[in-house]
Amino acid sequence: MGEASVGPGGWARGLSGLSDLVYEMATDDAHAELFSVPEEGGRGDRWARVSAGAFATDVTAVAKGLVAAGVGEGDRVLLVCSDRLDWVRMAFAVWSVRAVLVPLPVSASPERVVHAVRQTRPAAAVVEGERALRVVTALQRELPDLGRVWRCEAGSGEIVSLGAYMDASSVRFRRDATAPEDAAVVLYPMSTASRWMRGVALSHGALLSAAADLVDRLGPQVAGSGSGQASALADVSLSQFQGLASLVACVVGRVRLGLGGSGRFLERVRVVRPSVLVCGSSLLEEVFEGERGSARSTGWDSLGTFNSAVEAAVQFDRSPKKGAWQRLSRSMYDWQFAKVREVLGDRVRLVVCWGGGLSDRLDSFYGGVGVPVMQVFGTAETAGVFAANAVGARVPGSVGRALEGREVWVSREGEAHVRGGAVFSGYWGDGEATSSAFREGWLATGVAASVDGDGFVSVRGRVRPQASVVEVPGRFSVGGRGGAVAAVEAAPDPEPEVEVVAEADVAVTEALPALVEPEVRSDAELVAGFEARLRSHPLISQVLVIVEGRPFASALITLVRDQLEYWRLVNGRPLSMAPEEIAGDRDLLREVQGLVYEANRSVPRHLAVRSFHVLAEEFTVQSGLVHPSGELRSDAVLRAFSEEIDGLYRVRRDQ
Repeated sequence: MGEASVGPGGWARGLSGLSDLVYEMATDDAHAELFSVPEEGGRGDRWARVSAGAFATDVTAVAKGLVAAGVGEGDRVLLVCSDRLDWVRMAFAVWSVRAVLVPLPVSASPERVVHAVRQTRPAAAVVEGERALRVVTALQRELPDLGRVWRCEAGSGEIVSLGAYMDASSVRFRRDATAPEDAAVVLYPMSTASRWMRGVALSHGALLSAAADLVDRLGPQVAGSGSGQASALADVSLSQFQGLASLVACVVGRVRLGLGGSGRFLERVRVVRPSVLVCGSSLLEEVFEGERGSARSTGWDSLGTFNSAVEAAVQFDRSPKKGAWQRLSRSMYDWQFAKVREVLGDRVRLVVCWGGGLSDRLDSFYGGVGVPVMQVFGTAETAGVFAANAVGARVPGSVGRALEGREVWVSREGEAHVRGGAVFSGYWGDGEATSSAFREGWLATGVAASVDGDGFVSVRGRVRPQASVVEVPGRFSVGGRGGAVAAVEAAPDPEPEVEVVAEADVAVTEALPALVEPEVRSDAELVAGFEARLRSHPLISQVLVIVEGRPFASALITLVRDQLEYWRLVNGRPLSMAPEEIAGDRDLLREVQGLVYEANRSVPRHLAVRSFHVLAEEFTVQSGLVHPSGELRSDAVLRAFSEEIDGLYRVRRDQ
C-alpha cells in the first residue's frame, strides 16, 4: 500500500470527496483539459475541449442553484440523463453540496424509475425525456420530499439562475464538511436476475480509492502519451458502475474524457482518435470480425493472408523474448495490423476492456498488433473494480491480479469473494441484506471465477443472481402483473436444438409434460398460466399466446427496455446497438427459447408454443394495444401484428 500511494493516482487518496478532484485540478492548472465534447452546430467531426477552470466554475454555479433549491446535505438527487457533459456537471455539483447522486440511464423503464424514487426518496430530480418526466412528476403527489423536478434537455440554466445571488462560500462550506465515508452514489445495477434491485451505496472514499488503485495499475501505459496529452473515449454508460468508475479514473489519471456525440461508437473513435479506449469485449470482437470479413470478401488468398497475420500477432505477443525472427515475422504483416489500428483511431496506447470476456487468443492478437488490451473486472459492490491486468504483468484471457490491498478467495462452489480495498457502504436502507452479502468478512460477489498460482483471476460467469436482488410484487408499467406459476413436474426432456429462423423469430421444438395436473383446468386458464410464467422472468414484459384458428400455438413476446440494456451490457454488446438489434440477437433469442421450452412443460401438447416473435418495444395504452387496467387488447394486437404472426406459421410450413 505504501508504494501505491506514490503512484500516479496517489494524489486522489488524500481527498475528502469526489468534488475535490475538480477543484484541486483547477487550482493546480486551470487550463488542464478535463473533457472534450462535440462542438454545437457542428457535424460531429469537430470537438471542443473543456478546461478544469471553466468546468469548476460551471459546477459551482449549478451547486449554488441546488443549495438555493433546498437540496441539503445527505439529500438524494435523481439524475436520468444521457452520457454527456450535463451528466458530469450535475454529478460533481451534487457531490459539491454533500448530496447523494442516484443515476439511472435514459432507457430505464417507468417501473424502474418508480422503484428507485420510492426507495431513495430524492429531494430533487433532473430527468431527460417526456416519459421519465411524467413518471417522476406524478410521484411528487405521493412523495412530498421530492420538491423540484427539472428537465435535463433545458440544460442547467434554470438551476443556475436559482443560486445566481449566492456566494460561492455556500458551496465551499459543504465541500469542506464532506468526509470520505459519506455516501456519494446510490447505484441500481441492471440485472436479468430481477427487475428489482437494491440500491448499492458507494462512498466518496471508496470511489476515489478504487479509481486511484486502477490508475496506479494502468498508469504507466497511459503516461507514454505525454503530460496532459492522454485522451479517452468510453463505450460504457455513466449510470452504471463501469462508466462511473471510468469517469473517476480518467479525472484521477488526468486523462481527457470524450462525452456525448452521435452515430456509432467506432465512428466517434475515428473522429476523436483517443489514446485510451474503454469498452467491452464485443467491440474488439466486432473490429476483428469486420477485418476478417473484409479479407474474406476480397478472396480466399486474402483470408489466408489474414489468418497468417493473426497467427503471427498471437505468437509475437505470447513470446517471452521478442527475438529477431519474431520481429521479422510480425513486420511482414504490419500493413494488415495498421488497418486494425486505424479502425481504433490509430493512436490507441491502451484498451481497457471491462468485464473480461475476451478470449485469450483475441487478447493476444491485439497485443501483437500493437494495441495492448488490459482486461479489468469488478462489481458495483466493489466500487467498480477489484482486479486488473497491467503492462508487464498480464495473462491473456484473464482479468489480472487483485488490486493493491485486496484479496480474492474462491469458494468450493466456485464463487469469488473479495476482502479489503474499496467496498460498498451497503444496500440503501437494507442493513439485513448488507450483512448477508458478507461471509466472515469476505464480500460474496456472485461471480464464478478461478485464480491461478500467480494470482491471476479468470471470470467464468455467475454462480447465482446478484446479491442485490430483491423481489417486489406487482408491476408499474402496462402489460399485466408478473408472477410465477407453479410448473408441472415432468421427466426431463432432451434440450431441443436451437434453430433461429429469422432475426427475431425462433422455431421452438415441442416440449411436452410427462405428467398431467391432478385438477382439471380450461385451455384459457392454462394459457394464462403459461403467459404469467414467462412474464415472471425479468427480460419478459408482455406475452400473447395465439391458439384459436391456428394449426399450433405461437406467441408474441415483448421485452423490458432497461433489461435489454443490461443484457447488452453483461453480454458485451456495443453501446450503440439499437434495442431492435438486441432483441434480434441470436444469444438473446436462445435465452428466450429456453424460457419458452420450460414454460411448455406446464401445458399439454396442443397448447405448447412452437414459434414466437420477439419485439423490443412494449405494447402501450397510447398505442391502443393495452387497456388502462394493463390488460392486453388481444384483438387489437392480433390485427396490428398480423403479418408477424402469419410469418411464424409460414416459417413452420417451410421447414
